[in-house]
Amino acid sequence: MADGSAPLNRPAAITDDGLLLDVWYFAATSDAIRKGAQTRVMVAGEPVLVGRTAAGDAFAIRDICPHRAVPLSAGRQVETDGAATVECPYHGWRFRTDGVCAHMPSLVEGQPYDPTRVKVRAFPVAERNGAIFVFLAADKRASGVPDLPPPDFGPLPGEPKFVVERVFNAHMDNAVVGLMDPAHVPFVHSQWWWRPPSAGFRVKEKQFEPRERGWAIARHAPSGNSLAYRALFGGGVTTEIVFKLPGYRWEVVENEKVRMLTLTCLTPQDATSTRITQLTWWSGAPLLDLMIPILKPAGAEFLDQDGRMVDLQNEGLKFNPAMLWIDDIDVQAKWYHKLKREWVASKAEGRAFENPIQPATLRWRS
Repeated sequence: MADGSAPLNRPAAITDDGLLLDVWYFAATSDAIRKGAQTRVMVAGEPVLVGRTAAGDAFAIRDICPHRAVPLSAGRQVETDGAATVECPYHGWRFRTDGVCAHMPSLVEGQPYDPTRVKVRAFPVAERNGAIFVFLAADKRASGVPDLPPPDFGPLPGEPKFVVERVFNAHMDNAVVGLMDPAHVPFVHSQWWWRPPSAGFRVKEKQFEPRERGWAIARHAPSGNSLAYRALFGGGVTTEIVFKLPGYRWEVVENEKVRMLTLTCLTPQDATSTRITQLTWWSGAPLLDLMIPILKPAGAEFLDQDGRMVDLQNEGLKFNPAMLWIDDIDVQAKWYHKLKREWVASKAEGRAFENPIQPATLRWRS
């Protein structure tokens, strides 16, 4: 973790627990927030109210009333002077979606309090393709549109076909490294429906290239499961796998007629837990539509297998061991930490981010 130094009084773009700031995190699926309702999510140690107005607009504010610290998400939405507001359930203070207090019902005439001088933190929100993202600025007083654009994963066909979500009892770093590890599949996911032991071990060789705030396995024809892809998609199938800070990994499988994208979003709740949300979209594959009742529980079990391994790892981490990373299977883990250090340094120095990843060929046996 970087030392957090920030010249020119810039707040460090990382928390004391090593969670990145000045970035967009996944907050919720669109269908999880109905009109006129809200929910509470934890993002990098911050309690965040994610809501949707009666008009359908998504918003996010800090989920703590500045009066008596009650979660605003426990309240209700009401209209105040023509604007959508969230009413605290304790004393009825009402906050607009920009965080400004619009009403204090206990005030009487002549009392020298201006409700609009009271504010809660408002977070920039982006909603696209059935997913809601929030921006966590290092400067808690920051306002306006962030310099960093919201995440973009290419063309997607509206809402995801299905979503699987789990919470790992792990720091964001360990969750990211665990999910991108290429050598654990034969041992952790050795089921008949994914990678049976009879598949044996093969030497894998992949070309990696730098991408915006991350890297990608260059587009290639799928190997081990090419028969399944051919049956579902037809011929000419290619795949590409991309990782981007702070914690987005997506795989695109496509040909001229079909496109499927599986996106894994890692959202740190705090220093010891990370929410893993996997969203899958596709178009032009009617057979996959019929398989949703099978694919969703299979995806859930896949994440559960990783989660159980995280729990086992935690038994060892209690003793604070120095983990041993080797090439080539742990190179991606090293890249992730390089990217984090560069992100923090670029923000501290007020300069553009420079991707430290160089094109490389990695080989491993799995």
